[in-house]
Amino acid sequence: MPLHYLFIFTLLVTDISCRGFKVENRQRQLFLSRNVVTDSGQFDGGVLVDENGKIAGVYTRESIIDLLSEDEGSLEVIDGGKWALMAGGVDSHVHVNEPGRTTWEGYVTATRAAAAGGFTTIVDMPLNSIPPTTTIENFKIKTSAAKEEAYVDVAFWGGIVPGNEVELQNLVKAGVVGFKGFLIDSGVAEFPNVDTDDLEKIFTTLNGTNVVLAFHAEYPISKAKDDGQCEGCDPHVYDTYLASRPPEMELEAVSLLAKYIPRYDVHVHVVHVSAADVVPILEQAREQRIMGGSTRWRGGVTAETCHHYLTLSSEQIPPGHSEYKCSPPIRNVTNKLKLWEYIRDRRIDLIASDHSPTVAERKTSDLMTAWGGISSVQFGLSLFWTEAKARGYSLRTLSHYLSAGPANLVGLRSRKGALKPGFDADLVFFDPDASFVVTPDIIVYKNKISPYMYRVLNGKVMQTYLRGKLIYTDGEVLENPQGQLLINEDVLKKL
Repeated sequence: MPLHYLFIFTLLVTDISCRGFKVENRQRQLFLSRNVVTDSGQFDGGVLVDENGKIAGVYTRESIIDLLSEDEGSLEVIDGGKWALMAGGVDSHVHVNEPGRTTWEGYVTATRAAAAGGFTTIVDMPLNSIPPTTTIENFKIKTSAAKEEAYVDVAFWGGIVPGNEVELQNLVKAGVVGFKGFLIDSGVAEFPNVDTDDLEKIFTTLNGTNVVLAFHAEYPISKAKDDGQCEGCDPHVYDTYLASRPPEMELEAVSLLAKYIPRYDVHVHVVHVSAADVVPILEQAREQRIMGGSTRWRGGVTAETCHHYLTLSSEQIPPGHSEYKCSPPIRNVTNKLKLWEYIRDRRIDLIASDHSPTVAERKTSDLMTAWGGISSVQFGLSLFWTEAKARGYSLRTLSHYLSAGPANLVGLRSRKGALKPGFDADLVFFDPDASFVVTPDIIVYKNKISPYMYRVLNGKVMQTYLRGKLIYTDGEVLENPQGQLLINEDVLKKL
């Protein structure tokens, strides 16, 4: 056995931790961990990465020894020791807001925060940027702003608004992963909601395509007060805001969507489910789809929930603290526990941040008029693990909901979200036993506002790698953005 292989062999069979050890003339990489997390299990082993940043193989510790004895090339060995080695997170619901509202957020700060949080891919929502991603020309403006500013990979949602159905096919060709629309006022004038007449046109246009049609599923009902109207009530009390957006608004919206599902072959996705009773409605629609022969992932009927609905409950929100405000709203602890039952039974498909930041002056103490949005792209893995670990779940659950599920939704299932040969080597070393306190000085996103401020979170991202390249370590995001825009750039230029 050559001398340098003998040294690596010794490293593998002892407890030596040698993070960053380089063998001369490195061509490939071998990531080691006593806790490799895959779909099929957790084990002591490693991930082999080729010269192009793709996963070449996933191995147990014993098979690594055999591999090295037969290897003819040099390797860079990165040993995480007891840190878990997992696929990078995929956050399918991020409002970057650039261009137009870059005081709220931007590609540099949002993607750096993602890297610090172990997310190697984010999917940008079509609002709240100006212009929104509702036309090809607007998409060109958006991608031009993002180019060379991304520290992680970025994919894009397109938007559906009244009258833009003629733009949808070209946006698909240009590479959007799907379309997001509102069934209620979006809160920004440049992104109006669609009505039933618009839905017919949109479903007809997208029928039979492989893109996803995602909805903010709240529908106006007479029982709800208009946002900002609060006669005879205290706008600083969270229950006032909660009463203005009751669960019936979500149930009404999803019931409306369920009427379209049997009629069209379109993947329908409901974003940020807050009201737990939405899930059975979607399950019934999915069952009808599958019985009808659908071969789409999850029957083409899916839903996500968010960290704030799984971590927080309305009873604990203090008066005047609009950092907790979002829509749909955070509901009571009974609803939260029901969502966790659905997580346990895998009746929800994925978890996203709905990172929706703004400037401090819009987060006033008036809960009826303050901007509704919660920033959490940086803390998703730790937020979920804090709650999941307390309930006895394994790291496989974390990877399933925050990596594989979102990748499946946005058409990246053969490239992202899992440790499999041929996939991008987007990797995270995660210490499930570490803890930290959320403080302003560690927040990387632009406006350091959070309902989790000074909260202790369990599980800490130690290192993040994008296609095998280190982008975050020791609390620092490395300079020189390595992210790619996941679009059809040549097609976009021609349109």
